[in-house]
Amino acid sequence: MTADVVATRRAAPRSGARRLLSRHWYAWAMTAPVVVVTLVLVGYPLVRGVYLSLTDATEATLGHTIGMNVIPDRYEFVGLRNYADILTSSAFLGRLTWTVVWTVVCVALHVGIGLGLAMLLNRPMRLRALYRILLVLPWAVPAFVSAFIWRYLLNGEFGVVNAMLRAAGFAGISWLDDPFWAKVSVIACNVWLGVPFMMLALLGGLQSIPRELHEAAEVDGATPWQRFRHITLPGLRPVSSTVVLLGTIWTFNQFPVIFLLTKGGPGGATEILVTYAYRQAFEGIRNYSGSAAWGMVILALLVVMATVYRRALRQQGEAW
Repeated sequence: MTADVVATRRAAPRSGARRLLSRHWYAWAMTAPVVVVTLVLVGYPLVRGVYLSLTDATEATLGHTIGMNVIPDRYEFVGLRNYADILTSSAFLGRLTWTVVWTVVCVALHVGIGLGLAMLLNRPMRLRALYRILLVLPWAVPAFVSAFIWRYLLNGEFGVVNAMLRAAGFAGISWLDDPFWAKVSVIACNVWLGVPFMMLALLGGLQSIPRELHEAAEVDGATPWQRFRHITLPGLRPVSSTVVLLGTIWTFNQFPVIFLLTKGGPGGATEILVTYAYRQAFEGIRNYSGSAAWGMVILALLVVMATVYRRALRQQGEAW
């Protein structure tokens, strides 16, 4: 009797799992390709990166094939030495500071300008559809194309911007050769690229706020600022909390704008963490382990930032 009970209990989970698979087989079949692709394109590179970050793998020690000759791997496991070298290096703090400044300024301008444009487009006006299309165009153009266009516009010798300044009687500016103006240039280019997405997302949030709330507040004598502060901003929280987080992650890792516009120059003034990690892996003597360690540090920083941001929203009563 006891053996029968044990056999029944062991068979129950199996029958439950089979029942779940038989009932939802279509959902499992539809999600299986996505899971496989994600594991191949994200999971394996991530695991490989973690492993390489714990070694001293470089172009000289990584195995490769030359004709018929197969050279084996000669790198060794070094533990956390690469991370210690990064965190104790003088370059890390400077690049981290500029990356944070770059991210905060860009996201703040994205949200501010995007919200202003969204509020304008949310009001009845003539040719509103045309304005929406024109404002979305920067987002529709690939980032690398936009970076090359901005590089041409801001060229110190034959750029269009300096030509307009000289025509107006002003001296030209070394947009891409001076450290300060190079930072202004990459921020301006990234803001131009990122505002359309923020505008569309916030416009959708504005259209989800019932107009009756604004009308009732106006009847009660609320000023435009009071309606914006107590109705518009709280109504946008479900949308703004998500797009701000996404914008922060995208800007923190915005490789094309920095690399294609200034290549991190002049003198490393505009170098952010992700462009420096790229240089470690693809320039000079390729330091794959160091680049992987930089990538893991960037990932850790973003995870910490997202966790802190989520907890702050929870404290404010924002449901995720």
